[in-house]
Formats: sequence, structure tokens, C-alpha cells
Amino acid sequence: MTVAFVGFTKEFQRQFLGGELEVELVPMGTLAERLRCGGAGIPAFYSAAGYGTGYHRGGLPVRLSSSGEVVATSSPKEERTFGGRPWLLEEGLTGDFSLVKAFRGDRFGNLQYRHTARNFNPAVASAGRVTVAEVEE
Repeated sequence: MTVAFVGFTKEFQRQFLGGELEVELVPMGTLAERLRCGGAGIPAFYSAAGYGTGYHRGGLPVRLSSSGEVVATSSPKEERTFGGRPWLLEEGLTGDFSLVKAFRGDRFGNLQYRHTARNFNPAVASAGRVTVAEVEE
């Protein structure tokens, strides 16, 4: 599971701490761009977000055993320098299914979003091979 914020979901905590779930934690803007690129068919891009952190260097816990021991850690990010500034290579993100909420939709698959649903939902919808939308109208 790739996330920008874990939150306080008890079920998520139970699954991660029980070793049932593998988690990649990424900066929120990077997650949005990875989804946008995945939906647009762009394989990768460079971002400065996260440079010099554990996200960049790798070694962050990704999966735990049922006893709570670290089983897998994140890999270091590939970096390049452009114009004297370091950048991290990020890959586009796609999925088999995308679940989104929209204000309005039609039978052709066009969706209209309102308010905060305009933040991530368009990128999430485009990144999925199959998109399931819950619409109000």
C-alpha cells in the first residue's frame, strides 16, 4: 500500500503491526504526481521532495513480522543532479482498480468533481486500469 498519511485507522494499524500489510510512505505531493504520471502513461519523473531524509536513503520499515520485527525495508532512491540541485527519481503509480467519489457522472465515464474531491480523485481515477465511481447524480 502506498500512502502519504497513515492516520489513526485501527484496522490499518492491526494489519501493518501484524505483518499482513506492506506500506510505502511517500510525500503527499509526490504521491499526487506519481498518480498523475501513471494515469498519463509517464513512467517516471524527478522530484526534490524527500531528499536527504530516510525516504531518500532507504531503510524505512516497509513490512513487519507478526512478532513486530522488521522484515523488509525501503530501498534507497536513485538520485541525479540538475543545475547543481539534487533530485530523486520517482516512478509513475498505477493500479488495477481505482475507487473514487464524484459529484456527477454520465454513461460514457465522464466525471465531475466538487470541493475537496477535486484534489486526488481525478488522478486516482486516471491511474486505475478499471475505475469504479460513486456519484451523487
